[in-house]
Amino acid sequence: MDIDSFRKSAHRLVDWMADYFQSVETYPVKSQVKPGATYDKLPSSAPEKGESMDAIFRDFQEIIVPGMTHWQHPGFHAYFNGNSSYPSVLAEMLTATLAAQCMIWETSPAATELEEKMMDWLKDLLHLPHAWQGVIHDTASTATLVSLITARETHTGWKINKKGFQGNERFRIYASKQSHSSVEKAVRIAGLGSDNLVLIDVDKQYSLSIADLKDKVKADLKAGFIPLWMVATLGSTGSTAVDPLKEVTEVCKQYKIWLHVDAAWAGTAMMLPEYQWLRQGLEAADSFVFNPHKWMFTNFDCTAYFVRDAESLQRTFTLIPEYLKTRSHGRVNNYSDWGIQLGRRFRALKLWFVLRNFGKEGLRKKVANHIKWAQDLATDIDRHPQFELLAPAPLATVCFRYRPPEVSDDDLNALNEKLLHELNQSGKIYLTHTKLADIYTIRLVVGQTYQQKHHIDKAWEIILVTACQLS
Repeated sequence: MDIDSFRKSAHRLVDWMADYFQSVETYPVKSQVKPGATYDKLPSSAPEKGESMDAIFRDFQEIIVPGMTHWQHPGFHAYFNGNSSYPSVLAEMLTATLAAQCMIWETSPAATELEEKMMDWLKDLLHLPHAWQGVIHDTASTATLVSLITARETHTGWKINKKGFQGNERFRIYASKQSHSSVEKAVRIAGLGSDNLVLIDVDKQYSLSIADLKDKVKADLKAGFIPLWMVATLGSTGSTAVDPLKEVTEVCKQYKIWLHVDAAWAGTAMMLPEYQWLRQGLEAADSFVFNPHKWMFTNFDCTAYFVRDAESLQRTFTLIPEYLKTRSHGRVNNYSDWGIQLGRRFRALKLWFVLRNFGKEGLRKKVANHIKWAQDLATDIDRHPQFELLAPAPLATVCFRYRPPEVSDDDLNALNEKLLHELNQSGKIYLTHTKLADIYTIRLVVGQTYQQKHHIDKAWEIILVTACQLS
């Protein structure tokens, strides 16, 4: 491909991208292909000779697109949104064109300094403690692992990094039973072992029980364990439950436990004045994570991680071989020293585009609308005689089930599983499930960038019609 062919193909692809955004509602939200369908259509090996972009793009449309689930479809109500937006996509195009490896300041000074400034902007937008410092990671899973390893090294005086485990470490990790699975994965990767992850009971709202936390910490101390690190969740994945952060901070302070706050999805709501209650006690936390790629309309991947003690973070991860030594070291941020990866993408650019194009006002308006529409839906569900809410809906996720009076409690889980399957197979909307107190629970998330109120109304109508057809 020469530059003229590139220009022609690029224009064609941009036209397709714009058409896709305009017509995304015509696609089935969840891919309807069967396992192996895409794989079987692909050749067994790469071509010997190069192929034209016409042929490649045709196969993209005919083979790849049918096998894609359309996360930017306004009927997407599954998981938490992995969002996108027009300014973010444009920035991603420029990022791919620059193709910079932004591991240290010298490899692209603007990338590092833009990232520094975006972390300041996010602190201002979310009303985070001024003294915190931030870095962009790929996902909250990575940030959680980074937090845990930093806590491990800070507690041991950075000895495990140097000498490895000596066999006498008896660390305990704490998280609610509703915490994200990335917590246990981090515990495993950090070498602490799943058996040392202590899961704390939750109350009727699925928030962490302070009484149970205190009891388990005291029991561990009595048994000779060392309470090391815990996670407080603001907006759990299952039900968007909010742990009592202020009370958690008091326990962590008393027992000198590193407190990590997981607000991967719900953190974005902290930009709203009426959701400042989410941050009560936050200034006492040691680390905090939220994902602009979830509810701040920035393309995956983009995770904002903040710490109270950036020096300890860098001391944990800094490793400077000869080929990375530069005269600017010590005078600039080298973000490769702030986490696991040496190689780093220029993620700050898309965040900059989004924050500037939407503005604070535009972001607040979108998020506030999402919350209002979800809570209006929760009210409709609560009032319907054949449906019931299964958890509070403080934000923009609604947990519910279909409960016709003629169906016994023993059969309700199977009925709701069938309902979810039928909804997703329709291609009109896409939802997921969880289990709350062993009850099969359907989750509906509002938050796709370009969703409107009528999309939520349509989803509820589809749910009602489909449920009626099952009876």
